[in-house]
This record gives sequence, C-alpha cells and structure tokens, in this order.
Amino acid sequence: MSMTAAEQALDEDERRGLELIRDTGGIHQSDFWKELDVSSRKGSRIVDALIEEDLINREETVYSGHNTYYLTPTAKDLDFSLLMAGDMLSPFVGDEEVNPQSDLFSQWVMTLAYEE
Repeated sequence: MSMTAAEQALDEDERRGLELIRDTGGIHQSDFWKELDVSSRKGSRIVDALIEEDLINREETVYSGHNTYYLTPTAKDLDFSLLMAGDMLSPFVGDEEVNPQSDLFSQWVMTLAYEE
C-alpha cells in the first residue's frame, strides 16, 4: 500500500505508532506508549502528530478506573476494496444474517473469482 503525503511526513516512531493503531484497530493511549516502549510524554507527542495529520481519532474514555483516550484509525484508512467484487459490495456488509447459499452471495463470489 503506498504511503500518503501525511504518512511520509511522519518520523519512525510516529510510523510505528500509526502501524500499531491500525494493526489493533484501536488501543487505549495508556497501553499505546507501553507497547511502543516510549515514555508517556513521547507517546502523547506521537498521538498529537497523528491527530494533526488526521490519521487517527482520539476519544476520551475510562479504562481500568482511569481517564484515558481510545485511539482508532480514521475511516479513510480502511481498505474498502477488500469488500468489493467488481462494483458489487459484499452482501455480508451491514446484514445481520447472511445466507451463504443466497444467490446474491454466490454472484458476489463468482464476480470475485473471475476478476483479474
């Protein structure tokens, strides 16, 4: 996947931080800096830089009895192409129950199979 200009502007620690948030799909800031093995102050600076570049979201939350932040990748980072077969969106998206025997699903799979 090619990097955006915003991602290219990041230093090595910021890239590692972004990768961690993307890989986990969301992480508490109190765990974030421990996982990266940086100080909490440096962790906060990394988070601020990623927010400034609009690469992540930060929401206030309570975790283990403490106020902290929950960090998630911004929606534009999600690769919706993985749900597509041609111009058809996977029938599993948004449906509570999907019948894998359904014509719609079969058609989606066949479209996917014949894509190059």
